Amino acid sequence: MRDSSYIKIDILCRHYQIEPTLFQHLDEMGLIQTFEHESKWCVDEGQVSRIDKILRLYCDLNINPEGIDVILNLLKRIDELECRLTEISNRLALHE
Repeated sequence: MRDSSYIKIDILCRHYQIEPTLFQHLDEMGLIQTFEHESKWCVDEGQVSRIDKILRLYCDLNINPEGIDVILNLLKRIDELECRLTEISNRLALHE
């Protein structure tokens, strides 16, 4: 058994009204990580917010998984750049 809490994929499929094959595809692309527990496919509870973001892009905006991958990578890069900008701004403020 895994240390963290988990959610069964079939429960997520009912909640979001999607097919389990989408989760399989997202796992194959590396967007989420699934695992088998007691003969059921599951995801770590900590991935729920990421899954929610992915499924909003997929269901609400009709973006395919490949597009979602690009969007998530760009959002991650933006966050990294914002952190770096804040760090540089703080260092600059110390020197002024």
